[in-house]
Amino acid sequence: MYPRKDESIIIAASQLLKTPRKEFTMSLPEKNTYTTDYIYSLPEGQRAELIDGQIYNMAPPSRIHQKLVMEMSASIREYIRDNSGGCEVYPAPFAVFLNADDKNYVEPDISVICDKSKLDDRGCNGAPDWIVEIASPSTSALDYGVKLFKYRTAGVREYWIINPIKHSVMVYDLEHNAKTNQYNFDDLISASIYKDLNIRVADLLE
Repeated sequence: MYPRKDESIIIAASQLLKTPRKEFTMSLPEKNTYTTDYIYSLPEGQRAELIDGQIYNMAPPSRIHQKLVMEMSASIREYIRDNSGGCEVYPAPFAVFLNADDKNYVEPDISVICDKSKLDDRGCNGAPDWIVEIASPSTSALDYGVKLFKYRTAGVREYWIINPIKHSVMVYDLEHNAKTNQYNFDDLISASIYKDLNIRVADLLE
């Protein structure tokens, strides 16, 4: 006697449940990992930064960006000279190798380095004491997110983000894990590593 049609379906289903199933996993595409060799192979005039092996291409800066970099660098340099300080100020393009590896290379808009043993002909090997970045629409996510984390963990003592669009300045006293302060361009802002250095960004644009 043969099983009825509905009984056959039940038997077949039970046999399928007893059969071991193969596990299938879908692998995600791997990201390309770059080193500083790639940075130095770029055509002349093309700039990029390297963070944890990932490339971030850099767009040409705006006029306001360049003016802020120039005037801010000059203000810091003048203060250091007037106070016989030993720190040095380097505006971009200036190479900073944050970690002792070949997968991190950044060009902060302004780098202040007080430990001269970190300096050689290539740039700065290790964390600058003070970094200033001029944010733009194309760099905001990097400046406020990825770079903030990298600078903090690398040992940068102080980090400023100047935003010409929002007319805001974020000041991170990373050395003391102090509360982040936000200012506008008309505020007189005190540097954390130089208690008597005060900068009003609006004055830099006059």
